[in-house]
Amino acid sequence: MTTIQDQLLADMKEAMKSKDQIALGAIRGLKTAFMNVCVEKGLGPQGVLPEGEAIAVVRKQIKQRQDSVESFTTGGRPELAEKETAEIAVLEKYLPAALSAAEVDALVAAVIQEVGATSKKEMGAVMKLLNERAAGRIDGKTLSSAVNAKLG
Repeated sequence: MTTIQDQLLADMKEAMKSKDQIALGAIRGLKTAFMNVCVEKGLGPQGVLPEGEAIAVVRKQIKQRQDSVESFTTGGRPELAEKETAEIAVLEKYLPAALSAAEVDALVAAVIQEVGATSKKEMGAVMKLLNERAAGRIDGKTLSSAVNAKLG
């Protein structure tokens, strides 16, 4: 099985060959983010992150671009917002298949029952286990709102 980081290198070469500047920029940014996290963890610049941590890095990069799109849109810079949106599309292909709404509901219900949560006070324990089980297939904001709806 190839890792996200291995796939990045192959995609970078492909983007260079096809002269796709948007994809190349997004991939280089993601590669740099991986390298920074590896250095922080003491793995060195060529280190390989576990798949769960790699997915978290991809999600963080997507979130940064979503924030930029919002800023550029309110700032009257639609061309920059468009570029960031295109980069988000490139980065999303490195994420695993997202969970459906029914799968999220079932997962939330199972974890709440397993933890024995009855109120929002126990939300932290529920979210911790949910994030482990979801393994990057859905963002924390969506999980949080699903837990709030069930415990509310």
